[in-house]
Order: sequence, then C-alpha cells, then structure tokens
Amino acid sequence: MDIKTATALHRLRLISIPEALSFPALIIFGSVLSRVSDIDFLMMPLGMLHGVLFVIYVVALLDVWNKTKWPLKRVAFFFLLCVLPFGGLYGDKVLKRYETDGVIAARARREGTVSA
Repeated sequence: MDIKTATALHRLRLISIPEALSFPALIIFGSVLSRVSDIDFLMMPLGMLHGVLFVIYVVALLDVWNKTKWPLKRVAFFFLLCVLPFGGLYGDKVLKRYETDGVIAARARREGTVSA
C-alpha cells in the first residue's frame, strides 16, 4: 500500500466517527426534541452539520475507492454503513483492519519478506 492509499483510508476513518454520531444526534436532539418541546433551534444546525459530514464521507469513500480499486460491493457496504445510525462506528473498526493489513503487507514487501 502506498502512502496516498494509506492517507485516503485514514481520512475516511477520521470522518466516519463524526458522521456516525451526527445522524443519531440529529434524530434525537433535532427531530424528537422539536416535536415534544418548543426547542426547534437545533434542527437546522444539526441538519447542516450532518449534511456536510455526509458529503465529506461520500467524497472520502470515492477517493478510497479510486485509490484501492475495491469492488463495488465493498464500497456499497461502506455507503450503507454511513446511512445507518452508528454504522460508521463499525465501519471505522473494519477500516482500521484494512489500514493495518495494508501497512503490514507494504512493510513486508519493502523488507523482502513477501513477494506479494
């Protein structure tokens, strides 16, 4: 794995957690609170924050797809995770494993231990 691919994976990991937490925050604090009380000023800022994080996540996912040449099924899986509440937390765990495996494989190739 080259440095650009590792960086793209790391960027996707960095955005996956805030994106995963912004959606439940929008549902809980934005939608539910605006319906059960007079607190409706949270809906717009939380919605905008979630929208921006979602767009950044999708752009980062497309960048990872371009650099890693993942199959469409894997990219669709990570896109599904970003649509589910807290799905990005699991996605971060899986991405960490991909990132670690790639770094280990690159180090082994560089040291001549593996010819992969």
